[in-house]
Amino acid sequence: MMENQNVDYKQLNGIALAYLGDSVYEVFVRKHLLNLGITKPNRLQKAARKYVSAKAQAALIDLMIEDDILTDEEDAVFKRGRNAKSYTHAKNTSVLTYRHSTGFEAMMGYLSLSKQDDRLEELSNWCIEQVDAGRPKYED
Repeated sequence: MMENQNVDYKQLNGIALAYLGDSVYEVFVRKHLLNLGITKPNRLQKAARKYVSAKAQAALIDLMIEDDILTDEEDAVFKRGRNAKSYTHAKNTSVLTYRHSTGFEAMMGYLSLSKQDDRLEELSNWCIEQVDAGRPKYED
C-alpha cells in the first residue's frame, strides 16, 4: 500500500478523518460480532447498529468524555471532527448527534492514520464493552 508521507494527520480535515474512522471502528465491531457466533447477514447488520449507528457513536463519545478517558490530543481531534462543516447529515438523527458521531469517527481515523494502533484497539474494545454492558443508553 502506498502512503503519502507528506500528509500531516494533525491538520487533516475532520470529515476526511471520519471517512476512515467509521470503517476502522466497524472492523472491530464486525470481528466482535462474528466471534459471538452471529453469522447471518441480517442479524449481523441489526446487531452492528447498536455499536456503529450515529446515535451509538455519539453516545459512546459522550460517555468517553464523561468518563474522562480521552487524551488531550484525542479530544482535540474529536472537536475538530465534530465542528467540521458537512453538507449532509443522517436523515434519522439530529444535527448534534451527527456531529458528535463525526467527531468520534474522526478521532478513530486519526488514531489509525497516526499509527496509534494499540490505542485504537483499546478505545474500540472499550466501546464494544460499554455497548455489551448496556451502556450508554440512547434511543435507537
